[in-house]
Amino acid sequence: MKAFVEELCSDVCAGRAAGTDGGRAARRLVVEALRGAGLDPEEQPVPACNGANVLAALPGEIDRWVLVGAHYDHLGARDGAVFRGADDNAAAVAILVEVARGLARSRPAGRGVLVAAFDAEEPPYFLTSAMGSEHFARHPTVPLDRIDMMVCMDLVGHALGPEGLPDEVRSTVFALGAERSEGTGAHVERLARAVPGVVVRSADAEVIPPLSDYMAFWERSVPFVLLTNARSRTYHTPEDVPERLDWSKMAATARWLERFVRETCARAEDRIAFRPDVRDDASTLRTFLDLTAPLAPLLPQVGAGRALATDLLAACGPDGRLPEAGRPRLAMLVEALESGLG
Repeated sequence: MKAFVEELCSDVCAGRAAGTDGGRAARRLVVEALRGAGLDPEEQPVPACNGANVLAALPGEIDRWVLVGAHYDHLGARDGAVFRGADDNAAAVAILVEVARGLARSRPAGRGVLVAAFDAEEPPYFLTSAMGSEHFARHPTVPLDRIDMMVCMDLVGHALGPEGLPDEVRSTVFALGAERSEGTGAHVERLARAVPGVVVRSADAEVIPPLSDYMAFWERSVPFVLLTNARSRTYHTPEDVPERLDWSKMAATARWLERFVRETCARAEDRIAFRPDVRDDASTLRTFLDLTAPLAPLLPQVGAGRALATDLLAACGPDGRLPEAGRPRLAMLVEALESGLG
């Protein structure tokens, strides 16, 4: 993974902006990597950005699918500086290839897997019809109603928080959106500590605005999970370089994701049901409390946030939903956590 990330962050790829020579060089690397992992990738042109998605299918025993995706583009070069995009999102693409390698070597039981490296997630294409994932959703290579889960990875390469914090904190990966499909929240919780080197913590999808490729699937009622480590201090800066990544955490994330995909492929339901109106603010608050517990002895200011989170958790209904009046305070807690651990 390290060698592949370094290639994606090289001068040849020049920041991987969609529709540029650097973006095309990165796409060739993704195709070669997936082919080397034992898949047969193909390019899906995205004319609106002069780019292309890279897709590879591993058919299953039934005609239903789990899609695993990550965008490979980044911001390119500006004012003489190259934006390497190691965490955003070369690390996720390397994990994607590693997961694909394991799945190709030993096919999952049940559903098939569609591996997708999307183009044009970054500005100026973000949340437009030119976005690679939006183009796929409009022109899917398998029917969207046969995709039972879309797993999106974005910003999964860094340790959470600065050096010196407990491993319990730094090994965290957030899983957003599991509450939006039947049984997925319980599945994520069951696997939260199943793989050494990573702790996967649940949060409701609406704790942040839609910020990545899962948006196109959410809008079309396809079950989804976003895996992310949140934004670091180098987000969208030239300092987002491979030297800042946590390689052992990335390897653990790949192992965790391969297991999650295998188990999702094997789920017994004929179709995993989407739950459009479900909120799980309680899981977000429990994650906040679990994550800040080891920080409280180190940072006295954490105590006020934990007291507020405890009050908000007590205000959640039996369905895990927080009353509307509490939402701004929950948003404040999430913003403070991301800022403090960035």
